[in-house]
Amino acid sequence: MSYIKAETILPKELIEAIQQYVEGKSIYIPSKEKQEWGSRTAAKVYFRERNEKIYETYKTGRSANGNSVDVWLIYRCKKCKHSWNLTIYERTRPGRIPTDLFEAFQANDEETAFDYGRDIDFLKKNNAELVKGRL
Repeated sequence: MSYIKAETILPKELIEAIQQYVEGKSIYIPSKEKQEWGSRTAAKVYFRERNEKIYETYKTGRSANGNSVDVWLIYRCKKCKHSWNLTIYERTRPGRIPTDLFEAFQANDEETAFDYGRDIDFLKKNNAELVKGRL
């Protein structure tokens, strides 16, 4: 938004009338025709496309910059319905994860999830509370 000195466009009488309400401050005079935000520039399109890319990468577990992934096993308690994430990979470059395993993660492969869910070392690493006699 650019500012214009009132003296350059308004008559002296109008400036004096405005000064009865406000003096030495910037005021905003709205346009008669309402315009949507970003309609004068490409900003609206840019931010919409950027947000769509961020959302798409989020859905696949990637960070916004696409250089790393987070993979979690999400658990939910049968009794209280509370859920929590157990970290499998955190901020890891996809190339460091075996290709078949990475594809299984992206497909939400049930068997892979069960394998991690039964892995005692994995559960202990995530500080999961293990009930004696149960997994």
